[in-house]
Amino acid sequence: MSAETKLTIPDQDDARRGEARTSLVLYESDGADSRTRVVELPDGEQFTIGRSRAANLRSESERVSRIHACFQRRGNDLYVEDAGSRNGTWVNGRQIAEPRRLASGDEVVVGPVTVVVNITTSAVTPARIQPPRVLDERLAGEVDRARRYRRPLSVVMLTIDGDTADTDEAWDRVAAQLRTMDLIVEYAPSMHAIVLPELDRNAAAEVSRALIAVAHATATGIVTKLGIATFPEDATTADTLISNARRAVQADPLAGLPPDTELASAIVVDPQMRRVFELVRKVADHPITVLIQGETGVGKEVIACAIHSASARGRAPLVRLNCASLPEPLLESELFGHEKGAFTGADRRKQGYFEAATGGTLFLDEIGELSPAVQAKLLRVLENGRVTRVGGTDEIEVDVRVVCATHRDLERASQDGGFRSDLFFRISAFTILVPPLRDRPDEIIPLARHFIAQAATSRNQPAPALSPAAAAAIRRYTWPGNVRELRNAIERAAVLQSGPTIELEDLPDRVQDGRVLLGAPLAAAGSHDVRDQIADLERTSIVAALDACGGNQTEAARKLGLTRRTLIYRMEKHRLKPLPESRKA
Repeated sequence: MSAETKLTIPDQDDARRGEARTSLVLYESDGADSRTRVVELPDGEQFTIGRSRAANLRSESERVSRIHACFQRRGNDLYVEDAGSRNGTWVNGRQIAEPRRLASGDEVVVGPVTVVVNITTSAVTPARIQPPRVLDERLAGEVDRARRYRRPLSVVMLTIDGDTADTDEAWDRVAAQLRTMDLIVEYAPSMHAIVLPELDRNAAAEVSRALIAVAHATATGIVTKLGIATFPEDATTADTLISNARRAVQADPLAGLPPDTELASAIVVDPQMRRVFELVRKVADHPITVLIQGETGVGKEVIACAIHSASARGRAPLVRLNCASLPEPLLESELFGHEKGAFTGADRRKQGYFEAATGGTLFLDEIGELSPAVQAKLLRVLENGRVTRVGGTDEIEVDVRVVCATHRDLERASQDGGFRSDLFFRISAFTILVPPLRDRPDEIIPLARHFIAQAATSRNQPAPALSPAAAAAIRRYTWPGNVRELRNAIERAAVLQSGPTIELEDLPDRVQDGRVLLGAPLAAAGSHDVRDQIADLERTSIVAALDACGGNQTEAARKLGLTRRTLIYRMEKHRLKPLPESRKA
C-alpha cells in the first residue's frame, strides 16, 4: 500500500457523539538510540510508518517494511491497518490481520516503534438549575488576574457556630465589613468562603482578626474558626486555594498550608492508567528526563511521585516546584540559588532547588509557564549538569533526575515560538500522557471513596457511606476539573453531611445537575423540561414548609435541612415573598 492509499474502513453505525482530540505518542527505540514524538491526528487524516521517505514517520530499522502500517482517523474513531508488512503490526500484544479500531490507551507496535493512542473527549459542562456558582467562577477569574498581573490574592474559610439567630446576625455584620471588591459565599451551613483580592497573607490575617472580632461583638456564645490560603504561596488554582483554606481551618486558625501535595494515592483501575503506570515502571530507573502531559487536575504530580518512588533515587529527596507560582526573578533564584548580595534582600547565600534535589528528583510543574530567559538557563543545566547561582560565577555540579509536567501543548508552542524548541526536545525525551478523569470513569467511585476516607480520618470520625443517588451523580458528572475537582467536591460533601451517609443534596449543585443532562430522568417524559420539574418540586417544598411553620423562615429552613440564608436565597430565586402577618401563626 502506498503512502497515498486511503485506509479501507468498514462502516460503523455506532459513531460516538461529540468532538474528540486524537494524538499518537510515538516511542522509537533501536539499540541505544531512543526518541519520543507526539502527533495530533485531525479528522480525516492518516499517518503512516515505514522505511520509505513518503512515510510520515520514517524508521531505518530492517524490521520495518517500506510502508508498514497506516493510522487513520474518521470522526472520533481511530483505525490502524497493517500494509502487508513482513513482520506484522501488533495491537496490545496481538498481531492484526484486518483494520482494527483503536481505543484510548491501546498500544500498537511496529518494529522498534511503539505507538500509544490518546483520545481525549471534549469536556461537557452540564446545564445548571441555578445560576453558575458564584464562588467557582469569581475565584477562577481572580486567580487568573492574580497570575497575569503578579498580584496577591487570599481565600479565607470562616466558621461561626452557635445559635441560629446569633450566627445569622454575625454573618450579616461580617459581610458588612468587607470591601466592594471582596466576595463572601456560603460554602456550608456554618462555613463561609471569603475571597480577598489584592491581600497577601499578613493583610488577610489582619482582616480575618477584625472579622472575628466583629462576629464575637455581635453575640456571645458563638465559636469561630478560620483558615487562610494565599496565591501563589499556598496554591495556584481556585480549587486548591479553597481546599487548602478549608483544611487550614482544621489546623492553625491563622496559618495557611504549604503548596497542595495531598493528592490521591495511585488508584489504578482503568486500562489507560494501567498503561501509564507500566510506562512509569519502564522509565523509573532510566536517567532520561520525563515530560508528563495532561489537563489540570488529572494527577500529574501523582505520576511524578510514582516515578521517583519506583526509581533507585526513591530514598533521596523529591523536590517540587510550581513554575507558575513565582515571578521570574524569584523563580530563577529558587531554581539555581543565589549568592549573598546578588540583589536587594539577598542577605545570605541560598541553595537552589537543583542543589536541594541532588541525588534525587526535581519535579517542575507547569514548566510551560517559564519565561524565555529561565528556559535558556534551565536548558544549560540539563545539558551539562551544573548550576551557577544568581550573582555567582562558580559552577556547581548537581546529580538530579528532572521530571516536568504541563497542561499546555508544548510541541505546538515550540513550533509557534512560545517555547524553546531545543528545551522541548530535551525535556520530552520520554512523554507520558495522563488521560482526564472523564475518560477513565471506572476510577471515579474508588477515588471518591478514597477521599471520603481521607476526610473522615482528618476529622477523627467514621467514614460515611455514599448513597446510591450520590454515587450515580458522581459517576455521571464529566469532572472538567478532574481528580482535583472530585476531591474538592467530596471534601465539601463530608462537611455538609449530617448523618452516616453522603446524600445527593450534599454534593455541589453542578454535580447534582449533571445527572439530568446525562440521562437520569426524574419523571416520565412530558411537556415540561426536567429542569422545570425540579424547580417546581423545590418551589412546592419551600411553600409547604413555610405554610407548615406559619411563615417562620428559621423553622422552615430547619425543616428543609437548609440554613436560613440558603432558604432566603432560594425564595428569592423562585420569587416567593414572606407570608403576610395575617397568615403567620
